[in-house]
Parts: sequence; structure tokens; C-alpha cells
Amino acid sequence: MLNTVLVRTALPVTAVGMAVIAEQRGWGLLHAVGPLPTFLAVGLAVLLLDLAIYLQHVLFHAVPVLWRLHRMHHADIDVDVTTGSRFHPGEIFLSMLLKFASISALGASPLAVLSFEVLLNIGSLFDHANLHLPLGADRVLRLFVVTPDMHRVHHSAVSVETNTNFGFTFPWWDYLCGTYRAQPVAGHEAMTVGLMSFRDRKYLRLDKTLLQPLFDDHRPYAASDRRAA
Repeated sequence: MLNTVLVRTALPVTAVGMAVIAEQRGWGLLHAVGPLPTFLAVGLAVLLLDLAIYLQHVLFHAVPVLWRLHRMHHADIDVDVTTGSRFHPGEIFLSMLLKFASISALGASPLAVLSFEVLLNIGSLFDHANLHLPLGADRVLRLFVVTPDMHRVHHSAVSVETNTNFGFTFPWWDYLCGTYRAQPVAGHEAMTVGLMSFRDRKYLRLDKTLLQPLFDDHRPYAASDRRAA
């Protein structure tokens, strides 16, 4: 709720609204290449917007000042559906600017952006759900979408595992870019979730959470730290 109020105050235009503006003004690659069948244009736009979110996620791990904002998400020591909406307002604001830039550069239609937003939000809640699917079902499902077990590895306190499985909706970018990890070394039951810093319950208070980017973390999770555990 707090993030929604702050972002809507600073950025009254929504992602779909930006797509409408881009469509009216003919911005973006898809407008430049000419009209495509609707199903193809929507599918391509959703796929490329998902790639943009993947790259943005990697960026927030790689750049120290961005990591300070993003680590609020990782500081949650009990990953569940609420973790899927636990982001610092500063990260939400920057994410929206990057999303607007992606929509404008791509020329994604309002229908494509709406479809992407629905998939992204459902995917984020599903990824962070405290669910353990049967191993066989999980193995098949993660060929097409990011599963809770796949994304939970990303919330490991071990940095080499934190910097894997960046996808939110589709897993293919992790496969193609070499950032995929099938399972945590310690196993899901024994894996430590969260960060080694900020484990004290006081850091879970709203005031401490919002101020967390100002606190020093002596164990940065740089995206380059992907050595074997």
C-alpha cells in the first residue's frame, strides 16, 4: 500500500498508460517495423519485457548503490507470498522508470503491457509462495515458468546462490545467460534464507526497513561473486 501511494504520487502514469502514449506517438521498435499480427506482437513484447526485468534484476545485484535498495527484498528471513511485494519504494520508483523506458523503446501495445503486468504480478506471488511442489512436477514446470523452489535458491544467504535464478516469470534467461542453479547446496530444508546481516528482528520494523539502504552491510552480494560454493 505504501509503495503504491508513493509511486502513484511521483509517477501518476501507469505502465499501461505509458504504452498508450507510446502507441499514440508511434514510439518504439515494434511501431518502426510495421504492423504485426496481434498475437505475435503481444507475445514478442511480453517476452522482451520479461528479458528487460531479468536484466534489471541482475543490475540491482551488480551495482552497489542499487543493491542497497534491493537488499530490503532479500532481508526477509521468512520467504512467502508477502515477500513478492516487499520492495523498497526507491527500488519501485527506479524500476518504474526503467519499465517506462523499455515500453517506449520497444513500442509495446497496451494489451501487451497489461498481459505482462498480470503475468509479472502473479509470477512474483507464485515464485515466493511457501510451496514445495513434487520433484517431478517441479522439474517439468520450471522448463516453462519460474517455480517457488527455483526462486527460493535466489533468496539463499550464500552469495553464490543469491546471484542465480534472477527470473520472475520465465526461466529461460537464466538458462541462456548461465545464471541458473537447480538446487541449493544445503538443500531447501537446511538452507539459510535472507542475509547474514540484518537478521535481528528489529530490522523487520517498518522504520528500520525503510532506512536499511543507509546501513552498512559488510557482506555485499556483488553479481560477480558467483564462484562455486
